[in-house]
Parts: sequence; C-alpha cells; structure tokens
Amino acid sequence: MSLTYAKCFDPNGARFGIPTFPWRCVPDGYATRRQLRAKGLRPGGQEIAAQALRPRYRRGPLVAYFYRLDAAKPVRPMTPAKRAALAKANAARRTCPQCRMDAGYVIPVSLGMCVPCAYPDDEQRAA
Repeated sequence: MSLTYAKCFDPNGARFGIPTFPWRCVPDGYATRRQLRAKGLRPGGQEIAAQALRPRYRRGPLVAYFYRLDAAKPVRPMTPAKRAALAKANAARRTCPQCRMDAGYVIPVSLGMCVPCAYPDDEQRAA
C-alpha cells in the first residue's frame, strides 16, 4: 500500500480509526511522549489521540503517536526510595562480575565483564 501525502490527511479518523495528519502537520494541542517529557508532563493513562504518517518508498510509513496536552498530567516527582533504587541498579551495571570492581563505565552486555577481564592478553602487551 503506497501512501501519498494526501492519503495521510484524515482529521476525522475515518480511514485509520484515529485522527491522522501528514508528518510535521499536526495541529497545536498534541504532543509526542518526548515532547510531553520535555514539558514536564506524561500521558497519564490517556489513549493515543492522533498520529502522524510519513510515507516512505518501498516500506511502510513512519508513524508518530500523539497525546492531548490538555489531558496530560505532571511527571511524578522522584522519591528518595526510587533515587536509591536507580543508584543501586546503575552501580550493578558498572560492577564487573569477574573481578567485582567498579569499572568506571557501564559494562557492555556483549562482553559481560570489564575490558581488562575480557582481554587480559592485551594488558600484558601494552606494558
């Protein structure tokens, strides 16, 4: 199904079920999740209110989902318990399971351990 710019304009939602607009032509009053977060808001349980389509050649269209700004709620504040849990989780991502030391960076999942533990021969050659 090849979409043209005109086929992406469906403000009543008759064709796609929700109001649909061409890419970068969404009216005021709508925002994506990222745009909401930048304004200190969250969707707050509301359903997707609109979408924007960008037709692409030989592939399906790009879709961006939008939420209503008037129904968005403020972001929940960070509690001390949540802050402590995030700090503990980030520390676990930095701790090498092999040598049990803080690597100083997030350990890549592909290695599963810090770089010196993954490549001990390279350390000897460098010295």
